[in-house]
Amino acid sequence: MGTAMKPITETAEFKRLHGPYEGTLVRPWRKWGPYVSERAWGTVREDYSEYGTAWDFLTHDMARSKAYRWGEDGLGAICDRYQLLVFGLALWNGHDPILKERLFGVNSGEGNHGEDVKEYYYYLDSTPTHSYMKYLYKYPQGEYPYSWLVEENRRRGDRGPEFELIDTGIFDQDRYFDVFAEYAKASEEDICVRIEVFNRGPEAAELRLLPHLWFRNTWSWTDPQYKQPLIKAGEMGDGYVSVTADDTCGEPPRNLRATYQLGPRYFYAEAGGTPLFTNNETNAERLYGSSNPTPYVKDAFHRYIIHGEEGAVNPELQGTKMCVDYRLRIPAGESAVVRLRLSPERLDEPLRTVDDIIAKRKFDADRFYDCVHPARASEEERMIQRQAFAGLLWSKEMYYFDVDLWLQGDNPKAPPPQQRKHGRDIRWHHLNSMRILSMPDKWEYPWFAAWDLAFQCVGIALIDPGFAEDNLWFLLFEQFQHVNGQLPAYEWEFSDLNPPVHAWAVWRVYELERERTGNDNREFLEKCFHKLLINFAWWVNKVDSQGNNVFEGGFLGLDNITVVDRSEKLPGGAILEQSDGTGWMGFFCLYMMHIAMELAKENKTYGNLATKFFEHYIYISSAMKNMGGRSIQLWDEEEGFFYDVLRYPNGDFHRFRVRSLVGLIPLFAVEVLYNNELRQHPHLMANVDWFLRNRPELVRHACWQDTRDGEPILVLSIVDKEQFRRILERIWDSEEFLSDFGIRSLSKFHREHPFQFGSSIVRYEPAEEILKLKGGNSNWRGPIWFPTSYLIVESLLKFSEAFGPTFGLPGPNGEVVTPKQMAEEIAGRLINIFKRDANGHRPVFGGSEKFQNDPHWRDYLLFYEHFHGDNGAGIGASHQTGWTALVANLIDEWRQ
Repeated sequence: MGTAMKPITETAEFKRLHGPYEGTLVRPWRKWGPYVSERAWGTVREDYSEYGTAWDFLTHDMARSKAYRWGEDGLGAICDRYQLLVFGLALWNGHDPILKERLFGVNSGEGNHGEDVKEYYYYLDSTPTHSYMKYLYKYPQGEYPYSWLVEENRRRGDRGPEFELIDTGIFDQDRYFDVFAEYAKASEEDICVRIEVFNRGPEAAELRLLPHLWFRNTWSWTDPQYKQPLIKAGEMGDGYVSVTADDTCGEPPRNLRATYQLGPRYFYAEAGGTPLFTNNETNAERLYGSSNPTPYVKDAFHRYIIHGEEGAVNPELQGTKMCVDYRLRIPAGESAVVRLRLSPERLDEPLRTVDDIIAKRKFDADRFYDCVHPARASEEERMIQRQAFAGLLWSKEMYYFDVDLWLQGDNPKAPPPQQRKHGRDIRWHHLNSMRILSMPDKWEYPWFAAWDLAFQCVGIALIDPGFAEDNLWFLLFEQFQHVNGQLPAYEWEFSDLNPPVHAWAVWRVYELERERTGNDNREFLEKCFHKLLINFAWWVNKVDSQGNNVFEGGFLGLDNITVVDRSEKLPGGAILEQSDGTGWMGFFCLYMMHIAMELAKENKTYGNLATKFFEHYIYISSAMKNMGGRSIQLWDEEEGFFYDVLRYPNGDFHRFRVRSLVGLIPLFAVEVLYNNELRQHPHLMANVDWFLRNRPELVRHACWQDTRDGEPILVLSIVDKEQFRRILERIWDSEEFLSDFGIRSLSKFHREHPFQFGSSIVRYEPAEEILKLKGGNSNWRGPIWFPTSYLIVESLLKFSEAFGPTFGLPGPNGEVVTPKQMAEEIAGRLINIFKRDANGHRPVFGGSEKFQNDPHWRDYLLFYEHFHGDNGAGIGASHQTGWTALVANLIDEWRQ
């Protein structure tokens, strides 16, 4: 941030973010935010089926009628910290068969490339405290093609591209509404809302706009039921109607360390709409053919508006769910505005100042981000970075899940099927969360994922290091981390293995906070280090089964990157020795050593742990070249690359010669230590000297001394200079890993030279994959991924530092291209995915004419899960800003 550091501390948003508070469970400015999922249907948490068929147990069609147990969903929705009260949007265009209350997408059995959202919505802006937020939903004016999307994706099969909503023609002639929602906090809990709906079509069009307010159902799950909160009609005033939502008559959450209640909340809505009331209760009659305890159930507004059922809504104007029904007729090219306000106070003129408050908070947001953007960033790069931050901040969710209660059931009179106690997540009874967590994508991945979360925190730390630190700590906290040391992967299977990137993330977030605020948060660093020690021990004991420092890490987040499903046990006692698993462990060791060295500056005891991780790193690095003294190596000298090795009990082995990220990940384990650093740690320095003198057969594979600018340095690297050069030749080859838009996950060499082992074939596929070894979304055979590309950029910088300014590959004119220059070029190519090229096209939008050229589409960015290996088009989850928001870090680092 450089010279921007001083003014950012003077911005209103920074002061809100860092202001002192006391005596409450929640920081006041963080109490309300976008903590609502985009999808609760089809999730593991809501699945009470016998055999874990989550998508079938609670479908999109059922969702409007089924009260959720573990959290709500909604369009552009917000809620309080513990999600007692929720506000969100609903829409109806007069043609759809259902109200548009939540997002729709195909599930893993319907989509030809896995589950995929079939909507267009955008997170346009947000401050870290959510004092200002902006959201856009694009709503077609014609009937939404639910069935067509499912049927056509099924028909296309694995080899066709995804059939998207834009492909149906429903946005032709611009017959759609742009629904913008802006939120601004007048104070910590006083929230102003401005909804502006634009008719982009050629003719006047009608829209039912239905802002919703409801209580999450916390009362229906026990016998007897808990007491319920209440929403009831309030006073009418000059230009407004109101309701009161009061939870003091309900049951507060029972598992918090202090009583948490909101108290009365006053919801004000502009006059012209009709308040409607019902209860947030399951329509058991519709779903299960049994009687309803109340005639007023969750889908009442759908039945009242679309089917004209007058008796569906409560004539007594009260319940636990309400909406205001606005009937808008908007001329072509014009807009209509509705203002609302949710406040803990009674207000005399609640809506008069809404526009002014929103404008003021927008001004505050602009000033804050002016101080965040690096000096050399272009206006377009600032826009990209700000929308990436918005995606990160909007992707927070109140992640509510008590696994033990979920497995046992709330009500002994209605227990879940016994089969569930022998299925998914049965080892994770201790996992219990009511945390605000960063999600990868609140539709496709509306649950935390361990390695995604690490990368998400590194992005968030640029603007809110406190929230990033909280999230990393939560994953290590006793209610998440298993007693054996394992970190939970993701709720679909907490016992899966994600790469051990958390020591790196803890260190990077610690560094970023120090850079931006001058605060050395050693308490955070130290407490995380203690828990990471336990996690490291789990990795060593779990996945180094032969004790030879070579790791068979399993899945490791890379889905179908290799020949076999790495989540499954191999037949005949065979073991897959993994280059990436071993590389990740070397990476883990180096960052644990870093943290220990930092902590040892104030507590010398940690110096011994720095030594421990240095030694372990040496053993891991050596083992990759000579596994346990045997002739098997993960390094292939003939081809100059790291490969996985399938080892059989009789000593035979088979090398999987697939050039993929598996062979690049060992490059992440590199570090340069300067003599002045080592002198601060005499015990470590003595141990290094001992290894250099007495274990040359180990050290020569992993550690060597050099000088840089006359100062001694120690280089720690799994690869030596010649091995690095050979790998670099493949990275920098456009016919192998180097794409115009980053680093491919599989070498393009395998397009014409597929690798075959038995009946399995690995072929370069730059977009959606044909073969799915792991779940519905297996896309590691060619596409570009931001997290691994980002770590490659980091590693190239360190190798440039290690080998000096004269090391590199020959350029086209005989000049030397250094790893640092390559890092800069790769970073630029990744940023360029989102920038307009010479033709005015953004690669991220691929061949979509509307996305590329329409002024109402072309500047609203989608941060996809991964990108086409040849043309940079976005594919996969469209809002996985979680780790694709690393583009914000690249802009920050390369535009200073």
